[in-house]
Parts: sequence; C-alpha cells; structure tokens
Amino acid sequence: MEQDNNDDYLDNHYIHRSNWLRAAVLGANDGILSIASLAIGVAAASDLREPIVLASIAGLVGGALSMAAGEYVSVSSQTDVENADIEREKVELREMPEIELQRLAEIYEKRGLKKETALQVAEELTEYDVLGAHIRDELGINEISQAKPLQAALASGLAFIAGGILPTLTTLFLPVHGLEYYLYGFATFFLILLGVLAAKTGGSSITKAIIRITLWGTIAMGLSAFVGYLFGVNI
Repeated sequence: MEQDNNDDYLDNHYIHRSNWLRAAVLGANDGILSIASLAIGVAAASDLREPIVLASIAGLVGGALSMAAGEYVSVSSQTDVENADIEREKVELREMPEIELQRLAEIYEKRGLKKETALQVAEELTEYDVLGAHIRDELGINEISQAKPLQAALASGLAFIAGGILPTLTTLFLPVHGLEYYLYGFATFFLILLGVLAAKTGGSSITKAIIRITLWGTIAMGLSAFVGYLFGVNI
C-alpha cells in the first residue's frame, strides 16, 4: 500500500501538467484580456451596444482560431526539431557507438557520479535502451517536455473561447453607459480567478500570480481605453 502511495505521488508532480496547463492558461488569459481590451476600446469610442458586441464576437472567433493555429504551428516546429535531432542521434549511434557511449558517461559524470560509476551506468542503459537513454539524457527530450501540436492547439483555442466568452457576456447584459468600467472590473475579477486556479493547479504562489496577471491586465485595458477615447467618434 505504501509503495502504491509513493507511485501516486510521483505520478502527480506539477511538472506533469506543464504542457497542457501552459497552453490552457495562456489561451484563457488571452481570451479574457484580448476581448475585454477590444470591447473597452470600442466602448470608449461609442455610445451604442451593437458595435461593442460585434467587435467582441468577431474578436472571440478570430482570436480562438488564431490562437489554435499559432500554437499548432509553433509546437509543430518544435516537434520537427525534436524528430530531426532523434534521427541524427540514430545515425551517430550507428556510426560511432563508442563515442556516443563516452558522451553519455560524461553527462552522468557531470551530474555527480564518479567516472567509473558513470561509465557503468552508461553501459547498462545502453544495453537496456540505447536510443531512449540518449534521447532523454543527451537531447533532453522526455514524455513531459515532448511537443504535442494538436493537444496544444485544442487547449489554446478552447481556453481562449472559455476566457473570451466572459467579457462578451458582459457587453451583452450590462448597461452601455460606463460599460468600459464594468468591463475592466469584471475582466480583472476573471483574471484573478484564473490566476488563482493556475497557481493552485501548478503549485505556485497565488499572490504572485494575482499581482502579475492584474498588473499587466490593467496596463493592457487602460491603454485600450485611452486609444478608444483618443480616437472616439461616437459611432
């Protein structure tokens, strides 16, 4: 029973959540901030609800597609680099196995093992799974860090929609007069909730997350409101 508990503990380190958590938090944060900033900018320039709602919905759809596509392209590029490195490593293992064995031993020696021990570990791992050992320890690629383009794209797109729908609903149901202030207040509240959720899920400081997300959110929305007032045309 104790061994099972230890295995559960090891399987639930926060780093195992890093890939999907990063994409989800980034998407939701961008959704809230982008749509709120866009709506605030339009609200500062207009006394009508229609253009504010239209801008919010257009931003929501376009932003979600852009986030998903951008994340897919970015992570796919990372995957291509990883695959190219793995293929190169296969060639090196085939053509110069002794040199590759020495490289592996040197890596373990730099991590603190004695020279003889490092060589023994390298030899045993080479016998067990030579390619896996080099991919993990020489290239630094593992199951946690390995790129997953489709997963990242879906997480980013859906998270953007989940975040962006909140300020969009604000534009639909709250009074038009002073709507930019309502948007700022609710967006800040949503951002704080997101910061707390991300911090709890990732095991990091809640206070730091709230300060960081509130500060940059205020700057972005404040600049958007300034631009709206500056170029306001009372549509």
